[in-house]
Amino acid sequence: MDTVALVGCRDNFGEALGEAIELIGGLGDLGSPLILKPNICTGNDHTGCANVKVEVVEALVDHVLDGDGDVEVRIVESDSMSKYADRAFERYGYRAYVERLQGRGVDISLHNLSKSSLARFDYDGCYFKNPELPSPLADWGSFASVALAKTHSLTWVTGALKNMFGLLPRKDQDFYHPEIHEVILDLNRMFRSGLCLIDGRMGLEGVISGNPRRLGCIILGRSPVSVDATMARVMGFDPGRIRHIVEAGRHGLGSLDPVVVGDDLESCVVEFKAPKGLKDDAVLGRGARA
Repeated sequence: MDTVALVGCRDNFGEALGEAIELIGGLGDLGSPLILKPNICTGNDHTGCANVKVEVVEALVDHVLDGDGDVEVRIVESDSMSKYADRAFERYGYRAYVERLQGRGVDISLHNLSKSSLARFDYDGCYFKNPELPSPLADWGSFASVALAKTHSLTWVTGALKNMFGLLPRKDQDFYHPEIHEVILDLNRMFRSGLCLIDGRMGLEGVISGNPRRLGCIILGRSPVSVDATMARVMGFDPGRIRHIVEAGRHGLGSLDPVVVGDDLESCVVEFKAPKGLKDDAVLGRGARA
């Protein structure tokens, strides 16, 4: 059964995450190395809602290490048009956090995928055909996608699925925008996340700039479609009309209608405005709610 935990959270994130982990029956068997991909999309998070905060990753890693202290953890992000990953790691506390754990003997590392060597992957997808991608991804044991509840003009929403776009090493990632739905699908099929977390304490109508919205919850599950479908509903949207979520569901990456445990979903809904300039090809059917 595909289960997603929805837990109210305003103060102690670690406690809320622990409750969510219990609700889905534990973290399960996370293979090593665990590739942990937080959504760090800007070098200047002036809203405070665009980047995953380091304390979120810290809380998740604490729970992972409680279950298996020997697991290797690799935290990864790439350069993009709006940031240099190394500068963002430094500015938002990721480097200091990783160095602190390394000093305690934890097998954890930080990777700017734009500076990594490339390896060829045997994959024949909708967009990618035997692509060359960063080598730290080549021997992955498990993946965790840690994202935020935000809107995006190219994809309507951006959550656990869209977060994987940041695995691409090109700084000019708009190169992939004309076929972004196929790219998102391929990346999630190549690197299937076994753990997906949305820090929904605050969301954003926008990707970097926009209108912050208080959701006061976290969403946790093992399938990216199930988690993103739940996130979309909490944001007041119908996931059955969001193209990249539906297409990923058709390829076995989760359910559009998972069992939601924890808090009542309807009581958590905060209706977001659809993004300005929402592209027609992001929407299945007409009349996206604005």
